[in-house]
Amino acid sequence: MIDWHFNPDFRGREAERLFGTLPGTFAVRGERLSGSTLSTVERTEADGTRYYVKRYVGNGDSPADRWFGLRGLIAPQRIVGEWRNLLRFQSWDIPTARIVAYGTERRFGYFIRGALVTEEIRNTSDLARLAREHDPRLSDRAWLAEVSRQLARHMRTMHGLGFTHNDLKWRNILVDDAMPPTVWLIDCPAGRFWWKIFRPYRENKDLACLGIRADGVVPRTRQIRFYLDYVGRRHLNEADKKRIRWIAGYIRNKD
Repeated sequence: MIDWHFNPDFRGREAERLFGTLPGTFAVRGERLSGSTLSTVERTEADGTRYYVKRYVGNGDSPADRWFGLRGLIAPQRIVGEWRNLLRFQSWDIPTARIVAYGTERRFGYFIRGALVTEEIRNTSDLARLAREHDPRLSDRAWLAEVSRQLARHMRTMHGLGFTHNDLKWRNILVDDAMPPTVWLIDCPAGRFWWKIFRPYRENKDLACLGIRADGVVPRTRQIRFYLDYVGRRHLNEADKKRIRWIAGYIRNKD
């Protein structure tokens, strides 16, 4: 059985011919960006717009990849997590990639394949690239403050709902060329809700994931200001200081 969803905003465009069905989406060939035995990511263009096509299949080449026949039946499917979390971001007013189409094919309950198509977010760069290329905007205090405030707000929204990203690397954070800039979150297949008892650890890991790349790029005072924006306070209290020490220790252990 195929369960396929196509965004009606794209009807009547070339995108509908390419991505209007799951079989059609799997037939599209573009520039391959990454791939494995279980998934591929390609970029293609239509109507002057670029699209990212992620495709997953239920099995790999080895028995371990296939979970000895159980992967397609009981394993959580990353492709489903991807679109669910992008849709959640949209509902929470967190800027993210616009979804064109998504869905899966199953046979007797067994996952066969699935795909997600997103529209390119134009005129954006990920933070990892900006840091790697020593982009001068990272030295602009006003620009960096705006990006920091937006990112803190996005994280406060997610964590306030009991949700953590679980892969909040700088490459998954986009910033556009507008002034002021807009911060976008993408690629969140592992994001999920947690019971309250598990949330502090998971939330701190999200913060630490950001901090790993920030050292040497973002001034320490701006990192503290980001944290204060995130918790909604003007000054650090003792609990905040203890939490920051834990995050700093986690980052050191990852180096």
